[in-house]
Amino acid sequence: MEQNRLNQQMDFIVEMDKTKQITRQTYLADGSRKENDAEHAWHLAIMAYLLREYSNQEIDITKTMVMVLIHDLVEIDAGDTYAYDAIGNLDKREREVKAANRIFPLLPSDQAEELRALWEEFEENQTPEAKFAHTLDHVQPLLLNDASDGKSWREHQVTLDKILTRNQSTKEGSALLWDYAKECIDKNVEKGNIQLVNIEKE
Repeated sequence: MEQNRLNQQMDFIVEMDKTKQITRQTYLADGSRKENDAEHAWHLAIMAYLLREYSNQEIDITKTMVMVLIHDLVEIDAGDTYAYDAIGNLDKREREVKAANRIFPLLPSDQAEELRALWEEFEENQTPEAKFAHTLDHVQPLLLNDASDGKSWREHQVTLDKILTRNQSTKEGSALLWDYAKECIDKNVEKGNIQLVNIEKE
């Protein structure tokens, strides 16, 4: 029984390696290449630990760190859906639930239930931990876009209204971190990296 449990855990760990192959749309700070899901999750976990004092509510930091580490595991099957891809976001939930139904049961049942519950908690965005995790998930790409001189924003011709709409609930996890991120956004509007209106290509 113990050997079977260990085998399941090791199989899951190997499966997680696939997150290194899921490319996101956000560039690294130096703009040299796009980050992958594994790098994104690691970055959020570090941010959670370092910035936990700025959460609007007291949080369980271990729970939050695990939550951000596993929140995108479903993208192994579902793929990364760009935040501003209106069409891709229509069936995002359906694709990700299907992925969750396959991926989490690779673990022993107790751990499968624990991580699936954490993933659902993140998705529902109601607890202090989930709200702070969502804030970090939204702020991190803003920071990297700012550091890379708005490279991804410029590539996708992202408009200010889309960024503000996506971040309507970002302040619920941390008002202070949202204020910081808003300064980054305003700066990039001034620099022309974020458009005020959509300019259609001729």
